[in-house]
This record gives sequence, C-alpha cells and structure tokens, in this order.
Amino acid sequence: MNCMTKKKAALRLRRKRAVRSKLRGSAERPRLSVFRSNKQIYVQLIDDSKGCTLMSLSTLHPSLKPLLEGKKPVEQAKVLGLEAGKLCKEKSITKVAFDRNGFSFHGRVAALAAGAREAGLEF
Repeated sequence: MNCMTKKKAALRLRRKRAVRSKLRGSAERPRLSVFRSNKQIYVQLIDDSKGCTLMSLSTLHPSLKPLLEGKKPVEQAKVLGLEAGKLCKEKSITKVAFDRNGFSFHGRVAALAAGAREAGLEF
C-alpha cells in the first residue's frame, strides 16, 4: 500500500471508532452494520449486548444473485437493503441503529439505507 492509501484507511478507522463509541446495538434495537469493498457490499444485524450476529447478508449471497444480475452497484445496494429489511421484519425487528462503519453516507451506503427504510425499518 502506498502512503495515501494507508492514510485513507487510517482515517476511516478513526471515523469508525468515533461512531462506534456512541452507537450500541441491543436486543430491542440491534445495530445494522454496513461494510463496502470495491466490488461487494455486506450488511450485518448485530446485538452488542449478547455479542452475536442476528443476520448477515451480502451481494455474494446465492439467493440474491438472480435479483442483482445486470444491476449497477448502487441499485444492488438498494436491493440488498430491501432484502435485509424483509429479513428483519421476519425476525419482528422494526427499529435498528444504522452503523455506516466509517464510510461516507452517500452512494451505495445511502442506497442500502434507503432500501432498508423502504422495507419498513426505522433508524
């Protein structure tokens, strides 16, 4: 990694720690954590009080492959948010704490949040 890449990664981790210090997931309001790489986007529903993951989903999930085929990354993120919202509704979870994980709230992260809101989740 070159110097600029290391600096960007360090700044994202600093933002992540700052957000995480104020944000905790509980049984009644779990944390919806988002991670995006250059090619994929991942979402997890985490209960921090128990230290367990309640649900995880990504653009690599086999059941989502037909829904995501031929779509651009932002559209894929919105579909992922919709599916994550549906899974949360099945587990009777309506309120979540949105954790953007140090990433800017635009593009794929914002599209995922919009899809989750559209599915009925409250942040």
